[in-house]
Amino acid sequence: MAISIEALGIDRLSVRERLELIEKIWESLPEEVKPDELPAWHLAELARRRAEADASPGAGAPWREALARFGSGS
Repeated sequence: MAISIEALGIDRLSVRERLELIEKIWESLPEEVKPDELPAWHLAELARRRAEADASPGAGAPWREALARFGSGS
């Protein structure tokens, strides 16, 4: 099913409203997703990033840790 931004009226939202919508969509996603629910390019990008992280241990931080440093905590 092809959905367009115009058909949903997203193009008429302000930047703030779009960001709020993105946040609501992000929060609606389940904690765990089955690999068959993801596009192949997404899995490939995750594998690339995992390899990059494994090659540079200690270079990054878990997402929740990084958010906590900015006071978000979620």
